[in-house]
Amino acid sequence: MPKVLISDQLSPAAVQIFKDRGLEVDVKTGLDRDELIKIIGDYDGLAIRSATKVTPPVLAAAKKLKVVGRAGIGVDNVDLPAATAAGVIVMNTPFGNSITTAEHAIAMMFALARDIPQANASTHAGKWEKSKFMGVEVTAKVLGIIGCGNIGSIVADRALGLRMKVIAFDPFLTPERAQDMGVEKVELEELLKRADFITLHTPLTDKTRNILNAESLAKCKKGVRIINCARGGLIVEADLKAAIESGHVAGAALDVFEEEPAKSNPLFGMEQIICTPHLGASTNEAQENVALQVAEQMADYLLNGAITNSINVPAVSAEEAPKLTPFLTLAQQLGSFAGQLTESGISEVTVEYAGDVAEMNTRVLTNAALTGLLKPQLEDVNMVSAPVIAKERNIKVSEVKREQQGAYETYIRLVVKTERQERSVAGTVFSGGKPRLIQIKGVNMEAALGPHMLYVTNQDKPGFIGALGSILGKNSINIANFNLGREKAGGDAICLIEVDADVTPAVLAEIQALPHVVQVKSLSF
Repeated sequence: MPKVLISDQLSPAAVQIFKDRGLEVDVKTGLDRDELIKIIGDYDGLAIRSATKVTPPVLAAAKKLKVVGRAGIGVDNVDLPAATAAGVIVMNTPFGNSITTAEHAIAMMFALARDIPQANASTHAGKWEKSKFMGVEVTAKVLGIIGCGNIGSIVADRALGLRMKVIAFDPFLTPERAQDMGVEKVELEELLKRADFITLHTPLTDKTRNILNAESLAKCKKGVRIINCARGGLIVEADLKAAIESGHVAGAALDVFEEEPAKSNPLFGMEQIICTPHLGASTNEAQENVALQVAEQMADYLLNGAITNSINVPAVSAEEAPKLTPFLTLAQQLGSFAGQLTESGISEVTVEYAGDVAEMNTRVLTNAALTGLLKPQLEDVNMVSAPVIAKERNIKVSEVKREQQGAYETYIRLVVKTERQERSVAGTVFSGGKPRLIQIKGVNMEAALGPHMLYVTNQDKPGFIGALGSILGKNSINIANFNLGREKAGGDAICLIEVDADVTPAVLAEIQALPHVVQVKSLSF
């Protein structure tokens, strides 16, 4: 029977699950790296939390290891590329901490509204400063939620029960989903202007990093109170300190920080700041839930081959993997292309399969496309969680299968419908397993996607390509590949250019200022 090592503290109930399913299990916590390397070769599964570091040397010694199960969301302590190269599946439990984290945010909001920590410290010190701690009610106040996914939606539900008015900024939140939740979907600037309390529940991505900075804080309502139980790095801490010192921001409650463990921080010692040491998931119930979930997932895989909440491996059989792999890459690239260009709520996604690819495992391919589509906004999305997240957000997902049509023997077309527009992108796989884009918004072109791409849509006018090339040359941006397509002479045109490095915002602004430019974006793959 398979053998599992539990190297971090997990609930005894998780140990019992392994035993009840017929697996052999050892609990050995507090191992240092050398001790873990010495024994890991005996085990098929490794169950961890955050203390155990699954590094390349550990994986090199794990000759039998098939699966690592992380009880919790973050897998920063697991070297994912090394695990994938070693053929080790890495699973997490992405939804086990949601209620606990949401409740902590609500608790922090109350503590912030009524100065509870400060009043507690004052009273313990023998003072009776009743007039000093004049709080505010939350009833009838506006709560602005930045990121209204799994945790944010729970916060919204609790806040509505407190008779608050809830507004939410989330590019992936559809109006229908917002209406079902009882919240008002708004743009970020409107949220900043209207909210009495702001709570963050978004992952840390390139688009959300420093989302609350000096500029955005200045747009907030005077006296706003801010809660962050999501990720450090969403708030520029120095800017928050300045906004509090100026009196523009009344206070903040923070469970996460730019650097953790936070032994020192510019915000520490400020009377208007409440701090906790990343306690969002720290309840008995949450720890129990994620431990039981990871035990069930690992047992299912080791006994039946079922893969749940995998970070690095899709559910693909050994027989179909070689043929499917290049189409998985293509599907994810198509999704990523559309996702990086999408800035409003997605309502519908259609994936069209034509020719031979229509006979493959299209469910996995659709999951890959969804993963690429959602990844720019949701750092933790993977091929298992993507369809669940799409369903939670009321994104309608459908597949269409056709026989061969047109010039290509087989292709995949992704159509994304948002509140504002419909966007389509299609691609195929050439000989040698090389994915290629073949159509963007109905405009035919052929292009490979490199790490750094510049996407420009414009009106087809003479002199435009020369002007664009001059800007790139002037800014020492080297062109690796230049791909053009147009609807008709003088109509809509597309440039998709592979460059050697990311194009800076200043250069993008310079291109956007050219006559006849409709849109310009820097894309990464």
